[in-house]
Amino acid sequence: MAGSTVSGIGSNIDTQAIVTSLVNAQKAPKQAQINTQTLKATTTLSSIGKIQAALDAFRGALDNMSTTNTFSGLTVKSSDEKVATIKAGTGAANGTFALKVESLAQPSKISTQVYPEGASSVVNKTGTATTLSINQSGKTFDLNVPAGATLQQVRDSINSQFGTSGLSANVLTDANGSRLVLTSTKMGEGSDITLGGNSGIDTGYTVIDKPSNAKYMLDGISMTSKSNEISDAVSGLSITLTGVSSKNDDGAMSPTTLSLTTNASTLKSGVQGFVDTYNALMTAINAETKVTTGTDGTPTAGALTGDATLRGLVSSIRNEMSQLSGNGTFKSLAQFGVTTSQDGGLLSLDDKKWSAAAATNIADLSSIFTGKDGLLARMQNATESYAKASTGTFAERTKTLTDNLNKLKTEQTTLDERMTALQKTLQDKYNAMDTLVAQLRAQSDSVMTTLNALNKSNSDS
Repeated sequence: MAGSTVSGIGSNIDTQAIVTSLVNAQKAPKQAQINTQTLKATTTLSSIGKIQAALDAFRGALDNMSTTNTFSGLTVKSSDEKVATIKAGTGAANGTFALKVESLAQPSKISTQVYPEGASSVVNKTGTATTLSINQSGKTFDLNVPAGATLQQVRDSINSQFGTSGLSANVLTDANGSRLVLTSTKMGEGSDITLGGNSGIDTGYTVIDKPSNAKYMLDGISMTSKSNEISDAVSGLSITLTGVSSKNDDGAMSPTTLSLTTNASTLKSGVQGFVDTYNALMTAINAETKVTTGTDGTPTAGALTGDATLRGLVSSIRNEMSQLSGNGTFKSLAQFGVTTSQDGGLLSLDDKKWSAAAATNIADLSSIFTGKDGLLARMQNATESYAKASTGTFAERTKTLTDNLNKLKTEQTTLDERMTALQKTLQDKYNAMDTLVAQLRAQSDSVMTTLNALNKSNSDS
């Protein structure tokens, strides 16, 4: 605290030390309270931040396991990826399918008239802007063509304005000149591109390719698709057609085999991934709640030791772990060799128990984890109220602790200002006292001088 130095010259008393002691004595109780509360709030806030981060990582991993179908346990394979590739999704199951592709889906493609001066040909030689209308599947995309616009500029405008709608344009140049070629990502019959407007670019355009559907057979059933991405032919299976089937010597198309088979090693990797994810969260919780013992044997509690919120979170998670789920014979992870340690509650996977269970009941595992009542969904639901970004339990506690720290900072400022004022008041009082003492001493010295002089005069006479 700022203040003038009190020297005690007049009184020969160390008034500065007295003032400092009085101020410190007045300040100490409140300062100790602020320091204790600030330390507790700061360490608790730090610990909650670590738990929140660990919980977010846990929930993110669960979400990834759900969206990537980690526990479908399926290995998918196409015998000829030049004809088709496949990907398993929700609802996919073991199976084998014979695919024959007669033709791929094609987009519409058209070409404008030839402009002899190439890509720099001026396509709007009028003094005013015109409009090029591109029509597809009942939608019209109107392009403003400014006066003096070139073929290249029209191409660039189409791509920048309508590229997100699937339209694309390129300039094709040969010995005769350049032309604008338009196509689309939209395929299948009925997606023809036509041109209109008053720009003149639409005059004399020609069709290069008419749009067509993909034609294929799946297990002998003839099918068509407006796209080469097929998601509705087989439940849970996405098929991407990449080429037409080759033909045998007799002219018949050769089938491509699409297979989905349950793979135990894939499922084991998924279970181990879940175990590791679960353990990462529990390790973070244990680190903030454990009681450590110092070298002198004194126990030290963690920032969140005995915290009711964490007890509730751990209880909710463990409760879901103990629940039975699935529609198979085996309905718990314990039956597949997943055990919980008594110290810290971490999970481990017993290889021998896993192998025995996988040999007979591997198909049961998928339903334990997946579905709206599966373990992944239940874990998400159990932790939802704790993890919400702005209204969750941890978010609310973080806000409360931050507010408390701000209040403590205000209290510290107020205390410092009050002590500064007290110090000045005491200094002024002791300075006044010191001045008075100095005056009294001066008067005393004067009186004594006079008395001494009188005594000397009497002695001389």
